Amino acid sequence: MSDVVVDVVSAVLMLVGAGFCLLSGIGLVRFPDTVSRLHAASKAQTLGVLLVVLGAVLQTPAGKAPSLLLIALFSLLTAPVTGHIVARIAYRTDAVERRRVVLDELATRLVDERPAEGRRPDDREPPAPR
Repeated sequence: MSDVVVDVVSAVLMLVGAGFCLLSGIGLVRFPDTVSRLHAASKAQTLGVLLVVLGAVLQTPAGKAPSLLLIALFSLLTAPVTGHIVARIAYRTDAVERRRVVLDELATRLVDERPAEGRRPDDREPPAPR
């Protein structure tokens, strides 16, 4: 009896996870701007992968479960960082519709960090003469 319950719970977790992954893909196609697409890609995809991995953990022998849990941990750690980096790049390249941003703290921060006149941010000081 308990094997049937574990199989059903595992199947439900995998199906719900696959549904979240599908919704994430639909969101990437349907959402209008970069930030909304990033939200769909990072939030729903991460939850979908976690649910699928949890369903797989229930079906694997105990010795194989740690590797699946490492996959879930890697997904949890990398998805938010990747989404943040892509959003920052989109903002700096003007791929973000500024009219949709409610509170734009990054704009004032970037103005404060603007380099001196005639210098690019990647310019370095010339080496000192010997």
